[in-house]
Amino acid sequence: MSPETDADLPAEPALPGTLPDTLRTELIAFRRDLHMHPELGNQEFRTTAAIKERLERAGLEPRVLAVGTGLLCDIGTDTGAPRQPLLALRADIDGLPIPDTKTVPYRSTVPDRAHACGHDVHTSVVLGAGLVLAELARAGRLPQPVRLIFQPAEEVLPGGAPDAIESGVLEGVGRIVAVHCDPKVEVGRIGLRTGPITSACDRLEVSLDGPGGHTARPHLTTDLVTAAAKVATEVPALISRRIDARSGLAVTWGRIESGHACNVIPQHAELSGTVRCLDLPAWRAAPDLVHAAIDEVATLHHAKSQINYIRGVPPVVNEPSSTELLRDAMAVRRGSYAVEDTEQSLGGEDFSWYLEHVPGAMARLGVRPVGDTTRRDLHCGDFDVDEGAIRVGVELFTAAALLEAHRS
Repeated sequence: MSPETDADLPAEPALPGTLPDTLRTELIAFRRDLHMHPELGNQEFRTTAAIKERLERAGLEPRVLAVGTGLLCDIGTDTGAPRQPLLALRADIDGLPIPDTKTVPYRSTVPDRAHACGHDVHTSVVLGAGLVLAELARAGRLPQPVRLIFQPAEEVLPGGAPDAIESGVLEGVGRIVAVHCDPKVEVGRIGLRTGPITSACDRLEVSLDGPGGHTARPHLTTDLVTAAAKVATEVPALISRRIDARSGLAVTWGRIESGHACNVIPQHAELSGTVRCLDLPAWRAAPDLVHAAIDEVATLHHAKSQINYIRGVPPVVNEPSSTELLRDAMAVRRGSYAVEDTEQSLGGEDFSWYLEHVPGAMARLGVRPVGDTTRRDLHCGDFDVDEGAIRVGVELFTAAALLEAHRS
């Protein structure tokens, strides 16, 4: 993957909050250092320390979250002016438990760990925006205070956002925005949509039990393999007829396991999978619907069922005015052509938990090199980005912070 190539990016107007070349170079180095040292959710001690040290060096006062990793940092709250709602900029800081398969100088040095979802970029973007906004605040040019949120454990269901919220990161916040790397979007552009932009994602574990028996006499016992097969096939079909199809509620199995011998009807079977949903009200109704459908099918086949429905994350539903804030900020920096419509993803994102409390929006940050037609995806060992995306993200957030003051 090529490094940042400024010649490929359209020039932005000379506005407050543009990224100085020296800081741009530093942020690329910072991102590469994080990329070489990925840490899993709630273990991001080195990452937290690196962010904290850089913010303190800029004269800011970051605070580590109660869980011990992640932090928040307020900018422009010490002006003596009446307290205003904060605009929060959120980044996630954890990596993934997969190997880094790239051959680049900044390849992960930690076995079976990689920043394969772009959280190192998200972190560098919010850090860079914070440093630029801190300079504006010192010059008296930041009209509204901003909070930086560096959140741990996004990749661990139900995400680190609930713990961050419990730590008080939303106290005083009037709006929250974020970006997520998207290898389908070209660098220099962002993808936006109003309404749901990601899917809800829950985890489902089902145990079925019966007395067992001989395959010669299935009529004398519970044919547990058939019962498991019926749960696997009929539960998704039942649910599809009990809720509006436009909600996109889908049960998909990833594991089914039962038995050890060809002539023995087993006593135990297990299924596990995910429940994904595009619609927030349907997601809230999903546990009861899924429980009822599984119990119904299992009972029909005389199997006892135990269901462990594990709440993951609701869909990220971009609030209209927050989406327009990001759209206008990008247009100010790079022109309206730099914003493209994006489809709703079936992936989950715990940024959604913040939107249960305050309005906000997430943009897809283009990281695909200009002219590159290679198909790439997140959560793959060869994932990488065009680092020009860091500058784009920083200037998107700084413009949003400046524009937000005029909307409040």
